[in-house]
Amino acid sequence: MTFPEWTKPGVYGALGGAVAVSILGFTWGGWTTSGSAQTMAQNMAADEVTLAMVPVCLDMSAADPERTKKLVVLQEVSGFGRRDAMMETGWATRPGSDTPDRALADACLAGLELDGS
Repeated sequence: MTFPEWTKPGVYGALGGAVAVSILGFTWGGWTTSGSAQTMAQNMAADEVTLAMVPVCLDMSAADPERTKKLVVLQEVSGFGRRDAMMETGWATRPGSDTPDRALADACLAGLELDGS
């Protein structure tokens, strides 16, 4: 069986075009693999849960009888020490959990609007 002359360049062109479209699609086209899409979805969900828990953290801080002492400690500390101090207050612990959450501590500090934070 004989193939026409244009078959070989046509096949090479089709393969080269497929490779070029794939490279452009994944770099600039916004295509993602299922693994990276799942990772992005999990990160977005975790961020949204943290944002949803900020009012709970602020309510816990408002109801705490030792609020003024803890706020003084939070205002005296700066940097990462402030986040650690926030975690020690207990306000950044999600209901049903035994350990404080770092992301919630950062978000709650922003919600408290302390001087210099």
